[in-house]
Amino acid sequence: MEFRIGNGYDIHRLVPGRLLILGGQQIDHPENLGLDGHSDADVLAHAIIDALLGALSLGDIGKYFPPDDPQWKGADSLLLLAKVVDLIYEQGWIISNIDTVLILERPKLKNHIQNIRDAIACSMRISTNQVGIKATTNEKIGPVGREEGVACYAVALLNKIG
Repeated sequence: MEFRIGNGYDIHRLVPGRLLILGGQQIDHPENLGLDGHSDADVLAHAIIDALLGALSLGDIGKYFPPDDPQWKGADSLLLLAKVVDLIYEQGWIISNIDTVLILERPKLKNHIQNIRDAIACSMRISTNQVGIKATTNEKIGPVGREEGVACYAVALLNKIG
């Protein structure tokens, strides 16, 4: 069986006046901060997109959804993820699993993880048990530790169909 592994990373600044969207879910931030970006700035979806594209050497998120293209302004990143999943399937691959780590000091995500997993799985047309979502802090170190932003790492395993 042929398989491919890809990894992805994304980080966005926390700013006032924006929603905090993670895995398609709106999360309340204690300081009413959200992620800055051209789309909805969903770092989780963006890291997964880059992991999927990287596994097949298809470039990165900016190649398909450039930040200077007005059609992606405010875009729902789960829709972008679904488009990339279509591309993966069109290339003759299936998604075995993804695993992710969200890094942020606040808010705590314990009560949101299942809804995030469900939304990601639905967007990717895979089972929830194929979606790993973990959250951790940066122990107050660096820009994420100072609550300047949120980061995410993702890994994807793809299998060749047939």
